[in-house]
Amino acid sequence: MSESSAEAAVAAVASASEAAAGWRRATGLAGAAIGVIAAGAAAGVAIERMTVGRGMRQKARLALDSAGPYGSLRGTPGKAYADDGTELYYEVDDVDPESAPALSPRRRRLFGRKAPAPVTVVFSHGYCLSQDSWHFQRAALRGVVRTVHWDQRSHGRSARGVAQTQEGRHVDIEQLGRDLKAVIDAAAPEGPLVLVGHSMGGMTVMALADQYPELIRERVVATALVGTSSGRLGEVNFGLPVAGVNAVRRVLPGVLKALGQRAELVEKGRRATADLFAGIIKRYSFSSRDVDPAIARFAERMIEGTPIDVVAEFYPAFADHDKTEALALFTDMPVLVLAGVGDLVTPSEHSEAIADLLPESELVLVPDAGHLVMLEHPEVVTDRLADLLTRAGAVPAGATVSGYGSTSSTARRG
Repeated sequence: MSESSAEAAVAAVASASEAAAGWRRATGLAGAAIGVIAAGAAAGVAIERMTVGRGMRQKARLALDSAGPYGSLRGTPGKAYADDGTELYYEVDDVDPESAPALSPRRRRLFGRKAPAPVTVVFSHGYCLSQDSWHFQRAALRGVVRTVHWDQRSHGRSARGVAQTQEGRHVDIEQLGRDLKAVIDAAAPEGPLVLVGHSMGGMTVMALADQYPELIRERVVATALVGTSSGRLGEVNFGLPVAGVNAVRRVLPGVLKALGQRAELVEKGRRATADLFAGIIKRYSFSSRDVDPAIARFAERMIEGTPIDVVAEFYPAFADHDKTEALALFTDMPVLVLAGVGDLVTPSEHSEAIADLLPESELVLVPDAGHLVMLEHPEVVTDRLADLLTRAGAVPAGATVSGYGSTSSTARRG
């Protein structure tokens, strides 16, 4: 590295440090914890600042926002109501009866020409995301099999949780399971179901099973658990050194509570340090170095769109989450367990633990993939999901997925 480059790097790091210091001054204790988590991302942001000016970065974000099609798919809207009165937004993509004869070659390879069985596939998204996180899988299944995509309470287009805003209660995973039941009752009251959940969405599926075992036995014909965990999330180190993760665990619950109480100030701080947050989001969402910038920006928009007080309301639920025993309800059906090997949020070891308890399940570990594996390697997730639907009878049994993408070189099955 030349002397001028070295000086630029030092200046860039100093600039990133100054931004982080400003955040700490603005938010006190909150900044200290965020600073620990941000350390790994700051260097990458600093290097970017060496070569890309602020104005150019802003123009790039605007260009990606206007050109990217991600999250643009919409279906027939509907509303369900949780047991505390929270309004839950969902969308239905119905089977297109005219589409089967005119399927593209890709869709013929995936699903064949025959009309699919009357199965509804229900997608549950993860923490700080929305139903749009399933963009690629939704696009592949659109018009071919009936799907329901919903936004968890306080996320996406769903309303803020009534119990949280009026009673000041934190969310628990059990509540999310009941929310999913309300959505199923409204959007798919009859017929077989395939349940698909990513991260917190997978935990929601487990909570549904724990509270409504008869629904699982009578109607659920297959399940996909993507980048999720059945418990012991308090042991996750998020890729931090021991000292760092211990510090975060000690202060983060109190920090998030403080942040939630100063939401307006915190949101201003997030906007002021957008570059730093973009680096954090990328580090904890993806593992590939060459992830599409439009995809990274799409994930950034979803996560940044989650208000900080919502982040605070949901966080305590994960420490208490333990649905290991509920997994037994999925033993008599096809199950896909899939995770990115580089996932720092719900490490792939948690998926392996789920698969160990479901020995007949298909375990797929995707190298060079992080937490948002369905966006980072959509072809792998779509392939395996299409195969699961075939095994469940949701699509013609003779269909093949070998012509769409390639899993042999990018994923290994356990």
